[in-house]
Amino acid sequence: MGLLKKKDQVQIKDRLAEEMKDNVKIILFLTEDESKCHYCTLTKEVLQEVASLSEGKLEIEEHIYEQDQELAKKYGVEYLPGFVILDKNLKHYNVIFHGAPFGHEFATLLEDIVIISNGANPPVSQDIVEKLKAINKPVKIQAFVTPTCPYCPKAVLTAHYFSMINPEFIKGEMVEASEFPELSAKYGVSSVPQMVINDGANSFVGAFPEREYLDEVLKVL
Repeated sequence: MGLLKKKDQVQIKDRLAEEMKDNVKIILFLTEDESKCHYCTLTKEVLQEVASLSEGKLEIEEHIYEQDQELAKKYGVEYLPGFVILDKNLKHYNVIFHGAPFGHEFATLLEDIVIISNGANPPVSQDIVEKLKAINKPVKIQAFVTPTCPYCPKAVLTAHYFSMINPEFIKGEMVEASEFPELSAKYGVSSVPQMVINDGANSFVGAFPEREYLDEVLKVL
């Protein structure tokens, strides 16, 4: 029995068939010790289920973190479950998920898959695109979220859009706050969505419009 409802399966299958252009690969990192990762198995199952609805356009490649730490480091995966989304040429856009893509963040997952399958050209204003491409120093955007937060997908997608535009220097991460309480405590995350820029050099709460969001990112530079 699948995790997704029958009605949702039909809608997801139709959307992926209509909107996915090229193949996409998800690189998923798990651990053999489930006591250290309560959502690893569920994350694996839901990603496999989405892949089964994609008519072969979505592939899931699994790795055990303890055995492939160098690969995880290459892709910027630090916490488990963690995964990244690559295009048909295996280009890494620094679109990273730390935690299970459940609740409202499932929509974020589908949106990222579709956009990357169509060349990773997110719906961002041209003047914002130019400012993002001009960034030439490392920027890490961690969007702390919870599955029940309706405003969080916008915050995560903005981080992911920014990294798609300049993956060489910008890293966009979804971080499921309740799955990583020590990390949330480290950055003082008490409400979501909360964005943490460059490990705490700047932080803000709320799903900001892209211009204000970029202004906050640029403050660390």
